[in-house]
Amino acid sequence: MLRAFSLTRRGKLKKAMWNLITFFLFLHLFCLVFTTTNAQVRVVDGDTIHIGKDKYRLEGIDAPEIRQECLYKGEQWECGKESTKSLRKKIEVTSQIRCEGEREDSYGRILAICFLGGKDINAWMVKNGWALAYVKYSKKYLKEQRHAKKNSLGIWKSQFVVPWDWRRGKRLVSHENFQKGDCKIKGNISSRGEKIFHVPGGAYYNKTKISKQKGELWFCSVTEAINAGWRKSKR
Repeated sequence: MLRAFSLTRRGKLKKAMWNLITFFLFLHLFCLVFTTTNAQVRVVDGDTIHIGKDKYRLEGIDAPEIRQECLYKGEQWECGKESTKSLRKKIEVTSQIRCEGEREDSYGRILAICFLGGKDINAWMVKNGWALAYVKYSKKYLKEQRHAKKNSLGIWKSQFVVPWDWRRGKRLVSHENFQKGDCKIKGNISSRGEKIFHVPGGAYYNKTKISKQKGELWFCSVTEAINAGWRKSKR
């Protein structure tokens, strides 16, 4: 009789422990996948959003800083603000957004992939040219970046400094320097719309004329030209 009572008590304890473990697993999953209902969604910049009191950094991507400017057809334009506006237009009209992640960055933001209607918002930003694949930490969005670059979408239609270099102080060469001829590399756009740059000494360098009206540019370095979406001439 005593043995039967002991077994029953032991069974109850095991059940209680299992229920406790189940509760903590559920709590962990709830923290890992956070779905908003009535929480306010606020876009800070092209890769940072706040949902209620929680701050999220869109993982695997890097958008232009909000004060960052790009060069389009020889003129400066506020590409950082445009990136922010695009993300805001995409998600602030709804509260049905889900963010998955649990690690935090050095600023206390949760590194996350966020979804809207089941679609990856991080991927959407890169595919539409409003953010770059942050290859230093992830190669997840390289396919989307190739699409944006090929179709000159978002910042890929212009000359820009990659965000991680911009934060280190690198800036575009001013329009005045282009006019003075301090930059020698010619960024030409072919009749088929292909962006090709020519360096001094190249076969077509002297024949190539730069038309600002067509969106053609002068570059000060090969890296600058490549970052802007141009490829080097084969001759």
